[in-house]
Amino acid sequence: MTERGMDLRALLALGRVIHVPGVYDPMTAALAVRAGHRAAHFPGTAVAALTLGRSGAAVAHSTQIADRARTLTAALDGIPLLADAGDGFDTPTHAVWTGLAYVRAGITALHLPDQADPDAGSDAGSDAGPDAAMISALARDVPELALVARVEAYVRGGLTETIERCAAYSAAGADAVLPVGVDKPDELAQLHHALPGTAIALERSEVTGQRPARPDADLAALGVRLVLHPLTPLLAALRAASLTYRALAEQGTADDIDRLPWAAFTELTTTDEPAAADARYVPAALET
Repeated sequence: MTERGMDLRALLALGRVIHVPGVYDPMTAALAVRAGHRAAHFPGTAVAALTLGRSGAAVAHSTQIADRARTLTAALDGIPLLADAGDGFDTPTHAVWTGLAYVRAGITALHLPDQADPDAGSDAGSDAGPDAAMISALARDVPELALVARVEAYVRGGLTETIERCAAYSAAGADAVLPVGVDKPDELAQLHHALPGTAIALERSEVTGQRPARPDADLAALGVRLVLHPLTPLLAALRAASLTYRALAEQGTADDIDRLPWAAFTELTTTDEPAAADARYVPAALET
């Protein structure tokens, strides 16, 4: 099996860092595939911004995420799609039903927040039990979904509580853990030493501010297997659009703005599939 055909669990087992960019529609999904990426991320923040004009994943319900995911999975050419959970994962039963809906939408991996995340509208002082139960239910009843458990305990409980939660979620069936705020080499080393068999994911998000990027080889030695870039392509695209609109308003032309050539655009969007499908229903007598 080639890397392009690997699911997320197989990619985690490669033992090296996989960069996972955000995609937002069929066009960006196709661009990510053509750039050679082996996995893609569908962030709830982008769903909320592009469909509702609002920021924050909390306003994007899981049904909206699944509906939009259906439109882009075909363009991903078989690479795994990691989607944010959104609302709809309140209990283990709800999580299973929503997870099954995600699978039907073509989503192959799930990015789950934990109850230590105050932005998720939950109790920042709660224990890991309810989240572990949800992960366990998903791992048992929706095995098609790879699970990346987000851990938000670092600000409140430091590295010790973060490791405890990571251990609980890994034991419950999470395929990887994303310890928010843990990015220093010595702390990553402690986490990797405590949980040597657990894959670690990191997030490079403009929301939290850019930190110096470390070489992939160094991160891989510390147990890091995924680095998520949820909003970077979207912000770059919006910046280019902003410059284009401004140039058109002020100069009446956007000739100086770098943009995708028309031929590349049509190549991304043109397909012979509809015509080929229609041809199957044309009687042979009409073809002569």
